[in-house]
Amino acid sequence: MKNLAYLSAALVLFSSCKNGLFGSKNKHEKSEVTGWNYNDKNMGGFNVSKEKEQKTGPGLVFVQGGTFTMGATDEDVMGDWNNVPRRVTVSSFYIDRTEVANVHYREYLHWVENVFDDPQYAKVIDDAKPDTLVWRDELAYNEPLVEYYFRHPSYNYYPVVGVSWKQANDFCLWRSDRVNERILVEKGYINKNQVKSYQGQGQDNFNTQSYLKGLYQPQPGKPKKNTLTDANGRPRNTVTFEDGFMLPNYRLPTEAEWEYAAYGYINQNPKPKKKNNGTGEELIKEKQVYSWSQNVNGLRDTRHGSWQGKFLANFKRGNGDMMGVAGGLNDNASIPGPVDAFFPNGFGLYNMSGNVNEWVSDVYRPLNSIDVDDFNPYRGNRYQKFKKNDNGEFERDSLGRVVKVDVTDEESKNRRNYQRGNVINYLDGDSVSQVTYGYGVTTLISDKSRVIKGGSWNDRAYWLSPGTRRFLEEDQSSSTVGFRCAMDRVGSQEGNGFKTGNTWSKRRQNSRKN
Repeated sequence: MKNLAYLSAALVLFSSCKNGLFGSKNKHEKSEVTGWNYNDKNMGGFNVSKEKEQKTGPGLVFVQGGTFTMGATDEDVMGDWNNVPRRVTVSSFYIDRTEVANVHYREYLHWVENVFDDPQYAKVIDDAKPDTLVWRDELAYNEPLVEYYFRHPSYNYYPVVGVSWKQANDFCLWRSDRVNERILVEKGYINKNQVKSYQGQGQDNFNTQSYLKGLYQPQPGKPKKNTLTDANGRPRNTVTFEDGFMLPNYRLPTEAEWEYAAYGYINQNPKPKKKNNGTGEELIKEKQVYSWSQNVNGLRDTRHGSWQGKFLANFKRGNGDMMGVAGGLNDNASIPGPVDAFFPNGFGLYNMSGNVNEWVSDVYRPLNSIDVDDFNPYRGNRYQKFKKNDNGEFERDSLGRVVKVDVTDEESKNRRNYQRGNVINYLDGDSVSQVTYGYGVTTLISDKSRVIKGGSWNDRAYWLSPGTRRFLEEDQSSSTVGFRCAMDRVGSQEGNGFKTGNTWSKRRQNSRKN
């Protein structure tokens, strides 16, 4: 019996040595503040995903952020004085390479019409449709554009117009959910058979926030590799945002983001020699008027060749001149042109000047450039939170989205960084700003006024400068206004493969004994 006891003790000791402290046989990443293992069920089970770089979403281009002078780059011929130059900094982000096209918006409508095919959702479908009647003019024959522009395949990749700011915002929400749903299907966390038909899903459709909060529970598929585990080390089929698979939401760009991306100043930075492993000079060679650097203050291509003299954008040269004369058309487009036509800018973005004006997220005020912050400037914040019912549970609305409510002033009053939930009117309405509002113009500006930028096929060259700005009510639309989407960048500001901040080799501690 004594020998048996010794043998048992030896086995326990051997097992402990084999498995390590707390029964863990695998090497785990340790906390630098507590020393406890991450991803170890025997040490609390705190899961930490390996650092992942953000993947570029469909249709997007990475825009490396930086500082620039936002505002007017040309004489203020309109006398609005609503774009006073000011230096600001914009964080890195992503933006669509092109404007959203008719075919993209019809894809959205197809999904809406199939998911919400119940008669009770008739208004949802109607509210999503663009207003094709924006083409009508009392003294012009534009009925062919009313009938054909949005749906005929000849116009598939022409920018969608007749879309309000609200509709553009809803498109961004839909796009976010479809992209994240596709990611989970491809990784096997949602059964691919579940998405073969959306017919009649109604409220029970995939929404990113509903999924993350457990309100939408799809049929799981079979994860292809690197199965996720819970705190007890058991495989799990539900993905969390901390796992790093899903992308941030698509959204409308802020005015500062849009203007920064439009100039594409990365092309105005002298390139370093690769052998020096440098990062370029901290300067901009030439100030641009328009979105291209090829001809900084002109409208035509100056390079030698067949393209010399061609217009770089789609705009209206003068009264009655939409595209030039037969046999020598100047921009080859009497209405909006294809979204990938005309000269791309330094970031590879098309039609940041001309073709159609574009919605941005900001609420319009004449003095925005003076009022807003110098880091990621934006006016339009309306803080919200997810609503909980009496049982402390989250709820979905009729469209399958998690219900949100406005943050109240009572909840905000003790904060230092803001004291109201709705700060659209912050620093607005004082005597200084009131005197700049022109009589007969002031009454048109409201909290529903949203900024449009870029100029269009029906605008003179002045409006092609990214620094110019106008506004339209968020529930209105036009034949000259479209949009493109943006996305937040997480991680390194320089892009994938780079670290944040400047780094030096670690210095060794002085090993001399005291």
